[in-house]
Amino acid sequence: MMTDKLARALGWTSLALGAAQLAAPRAVTRLCGVDDAPGATTVARLVGGRELLHAALLLGAKNPAQWAWTRVAGDTMDLGVLGRAAAGRTGARRTRALAALGAVAGLTALDAACARGGTAKTKGPLQVRASITINKPREDVYRFWRDLQNLPTFMVHLDSVRTINQRRSRWKAKGTIVDLEWEAEIIDERAGDLIAWRSVPGTGISTAGLVSFTDGPAGRGTVVDVSLEYGAPGRKLAAAAVARMFGEHPEQQVRDDLRRFKQVMETGEVVRSEGSPEGHRARRQLHQRPAQPIGGRA
Repeated sequence: MMTDKLARALGWTSLALGAAQLAAPRAVTRLCGVDDAPGATTVARLVGGRELLHAALLLGAKNPAQWAWTRVAGDTMDLGVLGRAAAGRTGARRTRALAALGAVAGLTALDAACARGGTAKTKGPLQVRASITINKPREDVYRFWRDLQNLPTFMVHLDSVRTINQRRSRWKAKGTIVDLEWEAEIIDERAGDLIAWRSVPGTGISTAGLVSFTDGPAGRGTVVDVSLEYGAPGRKLAAAAVARMFGEHPEQQVRDDLRRFKQVMETGEVVRSEGSPEGHRARRQLHQRPAQPIGGRA
């Protein structure tokens, strides 16, 4: 698709801009006419780091055009900074600031067109799928997951899951900018085989998921397959793209969660260095509240 090709070209542009701002921040600030501003080189390095994040998103995604909104958000900030710089300067610095402002405005138009194209071709919510094989019997793996209050032991973005009744639960998660809270309900369940759930409309975010449990090859271990859906197209997708600049990509997050789940099931804890907050957190939760059978809780 042309929009994806444009998105990848913009990703390479972000990579080049980010590398330049990190390697030669003084030259960049001079080129933009802001080299006389206090802390200009520090800001240039920060913007360079942001550009590298843009590059990672646009060059690493399967459908990169839908993540071009991250560059639009960055462009908006840059236009504001350069606009103030041009208004507050005279002579050669003003000329350079206006030239930089024009260049960023041109890139903003490309970014916005790419982002709109990526959003337009997205017909449904963001879908994520991942799987892992765990060296434990299927019944044990299913039982641990079905006790939903165990989920924060390996899903590090979750603060807590509190069961309300046999079907409904209350979830709290730490977002990159704001904390999130919503209710979810189980919509399908086959003991030992699968659990499907969705968020309750009007209680917070929009999400749905399914986890299945099957015997591994030659009957060894358990294959855990997770499918998730996040949000909806359009404005919600754009907001997710901006949020993704500051956090982990959903696909990577699910893969990491499953890797930690495997460690919890096989070793009883998440293996992390002493300085890792998520390792401490997982060990603390496991020690404080061991898993219980499905009959022990609603």
